Amino acid sequence: MATMTTPSDAAVIAPAARLRGELQLPGDKSISHRALMLATLAAGESRISGSGDGADVRSTAAICRALGANVERLDVDRAGGPTVDYRVVSPGVDGLTEPAADLDCGNSGTSLRLFAGIVAGLAFRTVLDGDDSLRRRPVARIIEPLRAMGATVHARVDDSLPPLTVIGRPPLDPVDRWTPVPSAQVKSAILLAGLRAGGSTTVREAVATRDHTERMLRARGIAVRSERLAASDADGREGAVAVTIEGGRTMTAIDERVPGDVSAAAFWLVAGAIHPDADLVLRGVGVNPTRRAVIDLLRAMGADIDETPGAATAADNGAGEPIADLHVRSSGLRGIDLGPADVSAAIDEIPILCLAATQASGTTTIRGAGELRHKESDRIAGVADGLRALGTAVEVEGDDLVIHGGRPLSGGITDSLDDHRLAMTFAIAGLIASGETTVLRPSSASISYPGFFDDIGRVTS
Repeated sequence: MATMTTPSDAAVIAPAARLRGELQLPGDKSISHRALMLATLAAGESRISGSGDGADVRSTAAICRALGANVERLDVDRAGGPTVDYRVVSPGVDGLTEPAADLDCGNSGTSLRLFAGIVAGLAFRTVLDGDDSLRRRPVARIIEPLRAMGATVHARVDDSLPPLTVIGRPPLDPVDRWTPVPSAQVKSAILLAGLRAGGSTTVREAVATRDHTERMLRARGIAVRSERLAASDADGREGAVAVTIEGGRTMTAIDERVPGDVSAAAFWLVAGAIHPDADLVLRGVGVNPTRRAVIDLLRAMGADIDETPGAATAADNGAGEPIADLHVRSSGLRGIDLGPADVSAAIDEIPILCLAATQASGTTTIRGAGELRHKESDRIAGVADGLRALGTAVEVEGDDLVIHGGRPLSGGITDSLDDHRLAMTFAIAGLIASGETTVLRPSSASISYPGFFDDIGRVTS
């Protein structure tokens, strides 16, 4: 296997004879964001071990500094290899100060949406901005609930797109809200605003989304209650849940170890399953029940994945996030049908699952994936175009994808659209395609997984 980066920002991937090795994944990006934010809200010193180190997490760290926390990034050598820690010393939420300039979220929608909830409860004006890609991502779904809580919030283009201006008003008013589209970012923004509300704030979801925020708040002494709703209380919605937070509580600073990112692991799980000669071990991966859908969906497709549970205690990783070592081998896959609940549960992993579907026997249908159109790129169009360029038959029907599997891939030119998940999906495709595969703008992988192309070299050498 060979990769080559050219001045035009393209990577050329040659097919790999085999895939072998053990990988230590970067720290979970979702947890790393939240750990930095909550450390900034808690008075005292917090240590975040094994953090993600992509551009998105660095954007969050910079915003925490701009709000008045002392945030130190540390390079650390551990048994599994070099990792990144953060040391955060904060005056606490009441000691945060108005930033001297707009807050740059870079490409990070998590930073934009979650910080909007945080600053809604602070008594000053904040502007949240980002790169050109972030400026195309919708924010209306967080503006409306934050306004209902008493903050002044507005954005450009009829309050639909960043930059986002927030004038906080503590204490905020508690609310009880249904989220129209299941979104952990929207839920978390409302819960973080609820920290500064006078009473109980509840978010109701038709489908449970990732629960890192709730776990991490509880670990820091904040009362959070989650309950599954009866159909009679959820307008007939099966599986609906309600999450309630008590406002006005003091947050405790703690130390946290971040598990390996299951979204990063997904690329290697698919690589191992679709390559004809693969045997890969992924160490210390977070397998939170609200994040592990990609593992279970791949198993439903026939992937040979063994899971060895590891420690899952607060002493190990702060919020008691479950972790496991994952062992994946070459597998025979079959097509499956994914409904809207599956898409919601594996929203970040849908592009790489589409690649898995190309090598599965039969047809895979993915329904209700409209949320993918509002990520770093239009991921429905982007993944369909890229897989077609490699010889796959893909149909797009509104917000649904139909992938006809079982055809070998042929090398071609793919465009990441500056989207990290598309860049890594097409690079993994290149490992099994005949001939060379070109990935345009591959450097976007550094948004979440700076060492991705180095890890390709490790498992193919």
